Formats: sequence, structure tokens, C-alpha cells
Amino acid sequence: MFKVPEGYKLSQSVQTAEKNYLINKNDLLTLEVYANNAERIIDPDDRLNETLPANSTITKEVTQYLVDTKGNVKLPMLGEISLAGLTIREAEGIVQSQYEAYYTKPFVVLKNIAKRVIVLGEPGGMVIPLPYDNIELVEVLALAGGIKKEGKASNIRVMRADEVFLIDLQTIEGFKKGNMIMMPGDIVYIEPIRRPFTEALKDYGPLVSIVVSLSTLIVVLYNLK
Repeated sequence: MFKVPEGYKLSQSVQTAEKNYLINKNDLLTLEVYANNAERIIDPDDRLNETLPANSTITKEVTQYLVDTKGNVKLPMLGEISLAGLTIREAEGIVQSQYEAYYTKPFVVLKNIAKRVIVLGEPGGMVIPLPYDNIELVEVLALAGGIKKEGKASNIRVMRADEVFLIDLQTIEGFKKGNMIMMPGDIVYIEPIRRPFTEALKDYGPLVSIVVSLSTLIVVLYNLK
């Protein structure tokens, strides 16, 4: 799986500088808007609870907003706003300024919930959400359950767009060079350790069982003569 063509050069330079993720098309955003600089979130004097009936709670449905193919997001009261290519902090500033027309000192919280990395190979296939920016390869592998004895720590491949990185985590030096910062959409492949005998037994087990059963039947019938 994921064999590279003959002559294809695997990149050994994998160190990527830390940076904030930029909103892209097909991302899913959640939005929270508070007035008075989010006084409601902190509520230091517990005044908000005093205005509520006993045993009541504040609940709010979390709605997801899709960034379309043009980079626009359709938000309540504001309509379509172009946010693609911006960091979350930059987008919050733009949306916050738009809501000033409706709220006193608005406080906006945007979250991108579509950032994820795919891990294939030895773990069996997993989609790992990226909880924050600048998460490293080792953290993603830990979220996927780590590299078990069935996986090759010396042959991990990270596919990013048209580039393939070869990572060797079997040594300290390889860890220092290869513990790269992951980007949404990366595919991590951990090569499984091949065990030809076990795999052959698994593939041809049913056939071997039939042959053994027929042989046993023949011996039994021969002895009955």
C-alpha cells in the first residue's frame, strides 16, 4: 500500500515551522456570540444565575457553518462573509466587527471542527481530529493508539498534497528530524510488519482445512475395508 513509483524521491526534510491554520473551503465552523465582552461567560458575581428559575440551566444548540467553495460562510444576521485564507483569530475579529451593529461590545468565538488527519496501515485506519494548531506527528500517533509491535516505526510515510515524507521514529535522531507538525488533510501510513507464513496460513487456511478433512475421510474409509 502507498508504494511510490520507481525513481520517486521521498523527502527527508520534514521540519515545518509552527503556524496558525488558515480557514479553507469545506471547513466546518462553530460560532458563539456574546454581548458586553462575554460577561455572560465569566459572570463573576453569579448575577446571571440569580435571574434564572431554580434548577434551570442555560443550553444552546451548536450549529455548524460550512465554508463553501468560494470561501464564504453564511452566518446568522450577517449573511455571507468571506473567511477563507484567514486564521481563526483574524476571522473572529471580522465577524466581531460585523456584529457591533446588533450587540453592545460583542465577543465572538469561532472554532474549526473539520481539521483532521487520516492514519492508515498498522492501526487499521483512523480519522484523528486535530484539537489545536501545531500538533506534532507523535501526538497524532498517540491519539491513534501508538505504534504497536505489528507496525514499523522505521517506515512511516506522511502524504501531504504532492509530497511524501519518510519518517524513521526508531531512533532518537530520526525522532528529532521526523517529528513534524501535522497539517489538516495529511495522511499518515504506518507500514505493517510482514509475516509471510502467518499471512499465507490466513489466506489458504480454509483450503488446507478441506484437504486435511478429505485426507482424514479417505484414511477412515480405507481402514473400513
